[in-house]
Amino acid sequence: MASNLDYLDPKLLPLEEKVKAYLEAEEDLRKATVEARSLPTTEAAEEAAARQFEQRPATGSFHQHADEVEQRIQNMHDDLAELRREIIALLPVRDEFVKVNLGYGPSRVGAFAAAGQPDSGYELRIVH
Repeated sequence: MASNLDYLDPKLLPLEEKVKAYLEAEEDLRKATVEARSLPTTEAAEEAAARQFEQRPATGSFHQHADEVEQRIQNMHDDLAELRREIIALLPVRDEFVKVNLGYGPSRVGAFAAAGQPDSGYELRIVH
């Protein structure tokens, strides 16, 4: 019975916090990606409206929002990569799952050797 409660071990708290931060960052990235996908239609509508009134957007303002969103997405990818490295470093074992408490019972996180790519290191897997 004790092995079923291993995920409550206080030594795993730093790992749990990193995994929670990673999952939140993934969700933020998904939302930003959806926003970025909706930009072309918004810009196309603005361009069509400008053509209708024979006006041009102010210099430097046309793609600024799209560039900001693209930069934000790149920063999010970088943050996720850093969190991934930190989580893998905190894991006590490789190539097997470790039970962690993400607030709703035992979840699993593990670092597994990337299949078919021996020099690429480990890939992170989270089951929640």
